[in-house]
Amino acid sequence: MLRSWKPSVVAGRAVDEQAVDRVWDAIVIGTGIGGGLAGRRLAESGLSVLFVEKGPLGYRTENQELRSDVNDYHTRQMRGFWPTRIEVRLDGGRPQQFFAPIGSGVGGTSVFYAAAVERPERHDMETVGEMQHPTGGWPVGYDAFAPYFDQAAELLSIRGEGDPASGLPAPCLAAPPLTGAEAALFDDLRSLGLHPYRAHEALRRVPGCTDCLGRKCPLPCKMDGRSAGVEPAMETGRVMLLADTSVEELIESGGRITQVRVRRGGRDMVLTGQVVVLAAGALHSPRILLASTGTHAEGCANSSGWVGRGLMFHLSEMLALWPRRGSPAAGATRSVAFRDLYAHEGRRLGLVQSMGVAADAGQIASHLKERISRTGLRRVPGIGRMATLAARLAAVVFGKATVFVGILEDLPYPENRVLCHPDDPEMPLIDYRLNPELLERRAIFRRVIRNRLGRWRTLLLGFGPALNYGHSCGTLRFGADPRTSVLDANCKAHDLDNLYVADASFLPTSMGVNPSLTIAANALRVADVIVARHRAERRKAV
Repeated sequence: MLRSWKPSVVAGRAVDEQAVDRVWDAIVIGTGIGGGLAGRRLAESGLSVLFVEKGPLGYRTENQELRSDVNDYHTRQMRGFWPTRIEVRLDGGRPQQFFAPIGSGVGGTSVFYAAAVERPERHDMETVGEMQHPTGGWPVGYDAFAPYFDQAAELLSIRGEGDPASGLPAPCLAAPPLTGAEAALFDDLRSLGLHPYRAHEALRRVPGCTDCLGRKCPLPCKMDGRSAGVEPAMETGRVMLLADTSVEELIESGGRITQVRVRRGGRDMVLTGQVVVLAAGALHSPRILLASTGTHAEGCANSSGWVGRGLMFHLSEMLALWPRRGSPAAGATRSVAFRDLYAHEGRRLGLVQSMGVAADAGQIASHLKERISRTGLRRVPGIGRMATLAARLAAVVFGKATVFVGILEDLPYPENRVLCHPDDPEMPLIDYRLNPELLERRAIFRRVIRNRLGRWRTLLLGFGPALNYGHSCGTLRFGADPRTSVLDANCKAHDLDNLYVADASFLPTSMGVNPSLTIAANALRVADVIVARHRAERRKAV
């Protein structure tokens, strides 16, 4: 628990001097799901680890959502929200600035996530039969990841069921029993020829668990980068955490990162580690490298020119599903997922899962009007009244709807990228174009959803494409060819001997599921590579 080590973390200059005066076995930049679990594995394997986290330590008693309506920089920073907006240039249009669902504190964004930790399928990583992989396949295949999926599932206390459609195994822990309404929803989906299963969630279910998915939790129940990573790591006694510490530059010499320059408490400090693990997130890890121009003007580890490129988001297809007439409404359940639409006629689509949200007529009408206001349909006379009538009619006939989201896979186009903002070093600058291929698959996904779920009980809640800014990935892709990737198969930078990456940046494709489990599994895999190297070097030195 954080309370057992908090005083040593915030002890001021004494801690600063201790961090600076030591050569650490590993410096881990970022404490999200990737950095937290990588640091834990390194510490439990006997290495000394220094966590560097931009955001605050926070309080274990916090219970709050990640909000976009808080504008003050210091208030956002204090609550663990990323303090600045992001700037997005979409399809070459005018730049838009807004707060993205990104955390900045111990645990990173993961302390706010909804604990959806689904395992990808084999064709997400390699060609399977007629399902051609868009990149030719990952440099490390599914079988190499499989044991790390199992290890991550254990560390994250994942609960759920196996998927009858794909044959993927069940997690190590069983899900709690379904309510009567949830069971009716499962039966309803099966009657449509679908294969629903209990969604995979990272929950320990400790006494007093309130299912606070999608928000910070005061209990060590939801497993995230803090509760499953940083806190257990601190208990080893081999770890120090510098919170409220911004990484300004990685200093390179002789093909290695020799120092990490940070800013903490208004002053610059220089940290030294044998290995540096970059896990600041797919929007911020590449910014750190692009800003590290002391040796190379184009940025650190960027001989390929791919640092920041290949940015991917999932497209979210929100839909309301009403129960069969006379059946109870399942309400705000997160229990349901199905993969029957994961792939369609050789096209890569994605998972569909319930969001833990119930929607009545007013909520759906409000959502529809808000989405209409962003499209050309807003000019159609009476369109708002039509949206209200459609939502009310469905509610009268069927009752409350359960909201689902379809996760449509994005692919790594080099023109989609994150850059350093010329005016604000803390603000990610995103240049993104909706590829025609992606829009074509989106149209297929929407058509298949309507056809399989039934047009008369299903309402797609989106009009234009909705990028999921919480699922950014791919900006430091790993690959076998140094000309088209930043990292090698072990997620070590091609250009540098001691720089590794353990966050969503490494992903060469976004897959059709939430990325958290894959990030966690890869973080453990990378940590094992570092541990093996550390032990080999120690044996050689003796």
